[in-house]
Amino acid sequence: MTRSTRTANLLLVAACVVLVVPLVGSAVTAPTIGATDTVDGSDGPPRTLVGSQGGGPGLHEDGSVYLLSGSDVVWTEASADSYFDVTHVSEERVLAGFMHSGYTECGPYESPCTHTGYRVIDPSGETPTVESEYSFPVRTRKNSEVHDVEPLPSGELVLSDMEHERIFTVNEAGEETWEWRASEFYDAPDDPTRRDWLHINDVDYLGDDRFLVSVRNANQLVIVERGSGVVEVVNEDTDNDDDSDCTQFDQLEDADGDGDVRCGDPDLLDHQHNPQWLGDGAVLVADSENNRVVELHRTEDGGWEEAWVLRQAEGVAFSWPRDADRLSNGNTLITDSANQRIVEVNESGETVWSYRTPLIPYEAERLPEGETVGATLYGTPGDTTTAGEVPVLTALLQIIRTSVPIPFWVSELHVATTLLAVLSGLAGGGLHLKRWVGRGRG
Repeated sequence: MTRSTRTANLLLVAACVVLVVPLVGSAVTAPTIGATDTVDGSDGPPRTLVGSQGGGPGLHEDGSVYLLSGSDVVWTEASADSYFDVTHVSEERVLAGFMHSGYTECGPYESPCTHTGYRVIDPSGETPTVESEYSFPVRTRKNSEVHDVEPLPSGELVLSDMEHERIFTVNEAGEETWEWRASEFYDAPDDPTRRDWLHINDVDYLGDDRFLVSVRNANQLVIVERGSGVVEVVNEDTDNDDDSDCTQFDQLEDADGDGDVRCGDPDLLDHQHNPQWLGDGAVLVADSENNRVVELHRTEDGGWEEAWVLRQAEGVAFSWPRDADRLSNGNTLITDSANQRIVEVNESGETVWSYRTPLIPYEAERLPEGETVGATLYGTPGDTTTAGEVPVLTALLQIIRTSVPIPFWVSELHVATTLLAVLSGLAGGGLHLKRWVGRGRG
């Protein structure tokens, strides 16, 4: 055996060791998640309604809505590519934002196309049925969905629309009755349907014709008043130095050339989801790209500060949490999407109930109350230290997690060792190839 051959073999062996040992070690020693099955003091198993985005490339397959009793699945409706926010209206009526492909009515887009909107699901029979849907075509099945639909006291429904970057209301006949377009407040590109511009992913009715709107790509929550537009901003833009967090991946742009893109401080909120208005001057947010859940309180000068922060549960750090609801019992229900779990924690962060989901969950509601406007405030300063991040590797891991389901225990270490294994394997394979080519020429 030549020296070159020995070196090539050692490189290939090293590639296998570097790849396999950390993965096996982490899998064996990983903490258990989804193992806490009952809530102390409850009358019975907690009932939890889940909207599942699904799995597959881009998380555009096998979406579902299902009801849990404790950890048992009571019913499932799974006829859409993806489901998102879910609302329990009654035992015969569940509203769910959805996205599905294969439609032939496509308006300005080529057929077949994708539709998004909401579905009305009746789970009261032997099997759940989709009673009706309101939907419209979108240019692409990625980042163009209706992520939220909510009933209003007027009988209308309000929807968040990422295709046209707006919120709008429809009546029972499916007729649009009002809209607020984000271009009234933010610099808009020529055609928002051609890019993931603002990614408006949530709208909640606060009463008095006011709506809480999550503008994900701007790191901001805005309160929109019907007839008046934006009347308050949570995480107002005060420093242009951090605008790059909002302009990445072809998101916001300085369309009017004034040097400002209305980007909120990414240390306070970073590409958040599903805020809950706890009361005047308090909001609970799934701070997704900061991998934490945060309760924010308004300060005397009109700014916002962290009052309670939670970064992990069951010994596992959050990864892309996308929903947090303060419950009537004072606990907090958290949808930890990339870790494929739903957890209920108390104010001290102790897990009191958890469930391991089969695919990527988007949002969960505890029945019967669902997400409420107004709830218990914690307000005790929490751990606000920044979680350990590794430049490039953390970003790469987040991209992988938000593209395909992977085990919750995969970390930056495994990304690094996988890259190292690939390089070592390529080097070893290259030496063997060089030797074989040399033999052929000889």
